[in-house]
Order: sequence, then C-alpha cells, then structure tokens
Amino acid sequence: MDTRSEYDLLGTLDVPAQAYYGIQTLRASQNFKITGVPIGHFPELIKALAMVKAAAARTNQEFKLLDDTKADAIVYACQDLINGQYHDQFIVDVIQGGAGTSTNMNANEVIANIGLSKLGYGLGDYQHLHPNDHVNKSQSTNDAYPTAARLGIQFAADNFLPALAQLKEALEAKGQMFASVLKMGRTQLQDAVPMTLGQEFDAFATTLGEDIDRIQDACALLCEVNLGGTAIGTGINTPEGYSQKAIEKLAIISKKPLTPASNLVEATSDMGAFVFFSGIL
Repeated sequence: MDTRSEYDLLGTLDVPAQAYYGIQTLRASQNFKITGVPIGHFPELIKALAMVKAAAARTNQEFKLLDDTKADAIVYACQDLINGQYHDQFIVDVIQGGAGTSTNMNANEVIANIGLSKLGYGLGDYQHLHPNDHVNKSQSTNDAYPTAARLGIQFAADNFLPALAQLKEALEAKGQMFASVLKMGRTQLQDAVPMTLGQEFDAFATTLGEDIDRIQDACALLCEVNLGGTAIGTGINTPEGYSQKAIEKLAIISKKPLTPASNLVEATSDMGAFVFFSGIL
C-alpha cells in the first residue's frame, strides 16, 4: 500500500497515501478499537461537524484570521461533507477517549485535505492548509464537538418525528375502527373492568403524541450552543464577538434557530439537554 509520512508530537507515522484523514485520526483508530463502529456511520453528526467548521471558517474570515483562499477552501470541503461525500474517511471509533478530540481531529484532517486537493496541493501538504492552525482556528473540541452533537441529534429527529406522527395517526385510526369492540381492561396482570379496544388504542396515540411534544421541547433545548466558548467556556483564543457571529452563521447554514448559551462556562460542562433527550427516547 502506498503511504505518505506525517508527523505529530509522538513522532512520524505512515498514512495511506490516498486517505483524506491524517496522522491523528490514524492514531485514534489504532488506540480506540472499542466498538468497531466508526463515526462515519452517523451521517447526521458528520454533516453537523461540517456545518460547524464552515461557520467557524467564515467567522474567522470576517475577523481577518483566515484569508479568503483558505476560508473558501474550508467551506468548499465542508459542503462536500454536507452533501454526503467522504463519510468513509471518518474512521475513528464512536466510543473514544478525549471527550471527542479524535472525532474533531478526524473532521479537521479530512476537511484540510479536501481543501488542499481543491487548491491543487497534495494530501498532507499542511503548510498550505493546516487541520489545527486553519480548520480548527478559534475552536476547541469542547465547543465544536458538543455543538455538532446538538445539531446532529436535531437532524436525526427531523427524520424520525414525521414517522412518529404517522404512527400516532395510525393508532388514532385504529381507535376509531375499534370503538365498538368490547374487551376487559387489565390491571396487575388480571382482568379488571370493561373497556373498548378503541379506548386502548386512543391511549396509545395520546402517549405517543405527548412524546412527540417532549422531543420537540428537547430539540429546542439543544438549540442553545456553546460554540465560541473554546476549551472551558471563557472564549480564550477568540476575538471579542466571535461566539455571537459564529453561531449566527451556523444558524443560517443549519436552518436551526441556534442561540448562544447565556453562560458559556456553564454550557461547556452541562450535559442536561442530552440527558433529557435520552430520557425521552
């Protein structure tokens, strides 16, 4: 297999020559062989990560932290990912150490190398477009990754909420169809008092309707993001006003009503919205 040599603080490593991921992704794939399921199996997350990186690039461009050529190349690469391309290059395990750092670096390296190809450079020629210095500029895993996760969950909900609504309608239709069918209601695994089968199906439909409402509530909570908070929420290594601008751009790209968290330090450590959504599921 043809390879190219890349370097990080641990030394050099041979990366497959045609791979769009790089050395940090390869190390993570070797170190975290946990489930055998790569993050590329979750297209909503990859799409969300690309949107975060595109919003960050445009914001960095606006603040003169990236030149137009680099910003355009990053956004071009992100659009390819949003369109479903290169997802096979996301090879790190979905369960990993480092709170998502390997996922973030997988995205940074793939985006950098797609951008390098667009600019006419070779894969791994990072002096022209670097995964850390350019793609990850003004970001940390601790704000980019949870922001992408919040978006990815909502994209997944966009797919299954209509299916749940159809199921609710089907249960309501059965409730009408079985309105005259008598049966015994049961409590504690014993026959209790009479009811209709229609009443039972109406109850199923009502429960599902309440769950749909709660999922929508949870999605609203997931719209509060900490992008721009960087490592711990203080916004270190970002210019003043970066967070607001980046989130505004991400809201436009994602078509989701995203807002900055009222306290970025709190939001960087708070997993409450994820727990709430998980509880509903």
